[in-house]
Amino acid sequence: MPQVIFLPHAEHCPDGMVVEAETGKSILEVAHDNHIEIESACGGVCACTTCHCIIREGFDSLKEADELEEDYLDRAWGLEPTSRLSCQAKVGTEDITVEIPRYSLNHAAEAPH
Repeated sequence: MPQVIFLPHAEHCPDGMVVEAETGKSILEVAHDNHIEIESACGGVCACTTCHCIIREGFDSLKEADELEEDYLDRAWGLEPTSRLSCQAKVGTEDITVEIPRYSLNHAAEAPH
């Protein structure tokens, strides 16, 4: 089984974590299965950017993002060339290293009312 290495994040995973992951599971599912509570305002259906993550190693082992994911990524805070939405990026056959950004944008919660 491939490993997903979550880098330390002050709120979600202070010490970092290395977990074995089932191929085909989303990074978000793997995180939640291991009590790393990455936010997902839309429930993981590719309708927001709160689950934005950065793949620090193993990016090329993931399937390419589709057009809808790319459209949402354009709105993500701190976008980098290896950014993905963790609800859409599926674990492949190789290990990956994931950074959860310090901030995310929740457009639903942060929109003016």
